[in-house]
Amino acid sequence: MTTSTTPGQETRQQTRPSSLDAETLWRQDRDHFIHPFTDFSQFHDKGCELITDSDGIYVADIHGNRFIDGIAGLWCVNVGHGRHEIAQAMADQASRMAYFSTFNNLSNAPATQLAAKLAELAPAHLNHVFYTCGGSTANDATIRLVHYYFNRLGKPSKKRILSRRNAYHGTTYLASSLTGIESNNWSFDTLSELVTHLSEANLYRRPEGMSEEAYCDHLVAEFETTIADIGADNIAAFIAEPIMGAGGVLVAPQGYHKRMQAVCRANDILFIADEVVTGFGRLGHFFASEAVFDTQPDIINIAKGLSSGYSPLGASLISDRLYEVLGTPQCKGGVLSTGFTYSGHPVSCAAALKNIEIMEREDICANVREVGPYLEQSLKRLAHHATVGDVRGSHFMMCIENVADKTSGELLPVEARVGDRVAEEAQKRGLIIRPVGHLNVISPTLIWTRETVDTAVAILDQALAATTESLQRDGFLPA
Repeated sequence: MTTSTTPGQETRQQTRPSSLDAETLWRQDRDHFIHPFTDFSQFHDKGCELITDSDGIYVADIHGNRFIDGIAGLWCVNVGHGRHEIAQAMADQASRMAYFSTFNNLSNAPATQLAAKLAELAPAHLNHVFYTCGGSTANDATIRLVHYYFNRLGKPSKKRILSRRNAYHGTTYLASSLTGIESNNWSFDTLSELVTHLSEANLYRRPEGMSEEAYCDHLVAEFETTIADIGADNIAAFIAEPIMGAGGVLVAPQGYHKRMQAVCRANDILFIADEVVTGFGRLGHFFASEAVFDTQPDIINIAKGLSSGYSPLGASLISDRLYEVLGTPQCKGGVLSTGFTYSGHPVSCAAALKNIEIMEREDICANVREVGPYLEQSLKRLAHHATVGDVRGSHFMMCIENVADKTSGELLPVEARVGDRVAEEAQKRGLIIRPVGHLNVISPTLIWTRETVDTAVAILDQALAATTESLQRDGFLPA
């Protein structure tokens, strides 16, 4: 292994460059691959960096530059990269039977075993698994099942879903409607008549002078008022991430989720926990809803860490109470007529089973509970930088909010691209983090050690200093 040095004390470890033709692939990617969330103001000229190799906490690009993966692929590679056990489990299953339908009373062993394992790991009342292909489809399918549930109970008016501003629940048509990040839906249509968005629980930007306890009261009161305005008989469910992910890693006030659940129970509204990000160890437990937030959702939706990203897979975990209705024939010859060709895909389920086995054997959740608070404390030391307004999150789910003024929280103009600047400076130094507007998200693989944290935070310290200098040079901050 070698290191390369560029101006500004920027060092980046290198591995052997890929044998792939970098120039050809770069052009093919630019000319043919429509990437999710592409910034076309830059893409046509800059294209994409091709990541070709990975191992443990590292990924490498086509030129051999190696980086610490600070985003776990995209919230998901929880057990780390290059786990040969998972690859072998997938290969063995593909060799034996790569795919067969799970429609019409057919099944397969990995899907069956995984469903039983998920029921064992989940809160005790969630014993039934509806498989999907990822997080968006889990949230989408869940709403369809919820509407079906109330139709079967003779309550067809209960259709409205309550979500939250800055929530992220996916990008399929219905899931994007649940999503409350305004910029995600610019120029796209949504099912606005179906979804009402409440305020997000944003402690950093709560009303000035309001205590955390009073802020929680304020949010719960807004929920109750919204229910009264719409009518409980017209509301089917409330969906919430235990900690908001893409919307800014927002941690709600103490007791918020439990109180929101109580309001749901009092009004015959289902409580859906979107644990696509928080599930499978990111907060130190396989599921955060009960273990961390003391709630018992009617449905928990999962994906990402379920297979550690080794194969696409999602699921909705359904309570016994709902299954009593969903599992009853609707009429003679009537079936539960929803699902996906790849529901319970055997190769994906084999990957998930091995992923869970590794997590349990290595007690990866315990590592998160031990190293996570150290990551929180270490990142908070970055608050001395001029642009850092807030450092927040929990365990291996963290965010830096960049601002123009630390006292007022005023933001820099969009054209300053502050989140991108920080991410670019970090990547120069060997760490990949995620820019989301003025935010930077750190959501690493769950196998980081204290030593990894020290290295990553040192890189971020340099990256934030370099960003401040560039913003001053470009006139976005006073020199």
